[in-house]
Amino acid sequence: MNHTISGKPPPDLSSPIPLDLPFRIPTNLRVLRRCTLVLSDPAQNYRLANLVQHYDLLVLRPTTEKALQQACSLDCDMISLDLTMRFPFHFKHKTLSTALQRGIKFEICYAPGILPSNSSARRNLISNATQLIRATRGKGIVISSETKRAVGCRAPWDVINLATVWGLGQERGREAIAQEARSVVVQAEMKRRSYRGVIDVLYGGEKPGLVANMAKGNSGGKEQETTTGNGQKRKAGLTDESMQTEEARPLSKREQKRQAKKAKLETFKVAEGFPTETSGGNLAPKSVDTSGHGPNATMSG
Repeated sequence: MNHTISGKPPPDLSSPIPLDLPFRIPTNLRVLRRCTLVLSDPAQNYRLANLVQHYDLLVLRPTTEKALQQACSLDCDMISLDLTMRFPFHFKHKTLSTALQRGIKFEICYAPGILPSNSSARRNLISNATQLIRATRGKGIVISSETKRAVGCRAPWDVINLATVWGLGQERGREAIAQEARSVVVQAEMKRRSYRGVIDVLYGGEKPGLVANMAKGNSGGKEQETTTGNGQKRKAGLTDESMQTEEARPLSKREQKRQAKKAKLETFKVAEGFPTETSGGNLAPKSVDTSGHGPNATMSG
């Protein structure tokens, strides 16, 4: 939903668009609040920082060449030009590239060019849209309708064909009604709720059970430990599935060699009569026959 402000902004910058709309909307539809601010005097303080707090999108509409240069350097989400009017200046790539490098898009509204209301508006729209596409090299273009009636809306492929007439290719035209429009919404949302418009944590990937166990363990001051069936200790935050996964993990070749060497050493100790870890040290060493008088002879002091 769009709210247009012309001239000096009012002292009360609250949005007239309510958060809770009076009509019913589908659950999969998201309604954004947009403010279109008309720039005519570059010396005027428009308090853009206050407008950003009350709207989801902030769009600037310059009417003069100086206002366009100022809009390309201001902090906004998109620049929308009224292409139905005749501009006394040409769009320059050097001026528009300043906004493109900062991630600001340019909007082209096609409804005035297809409605049979004014032939001069249609002629100016075709001429200005061609110049804008040439000056931006076809980058950063967003195409919308800006119509107040349903008869002014067109299907996506009709809009792409219309953009082809203006000099924008089909791939660029498809991006103008899909990827570019979405990037404007995503960047505007990042500016308003992220850290310096760069970092935004949506979901850390924590499991609900693991978070509850960690919170319970931290409340006691120490992490609780439980004992598994094989005598190994583990922390309370680990789940049974993770333990089963760890136990079922295949052994490496180094671990297999180490276990084989350990088993061989245990077998040698049992054969020689030395105590082993499994016997608990209860085996006595065998007597060694050095006198040659039989297997039961013992060593004499």
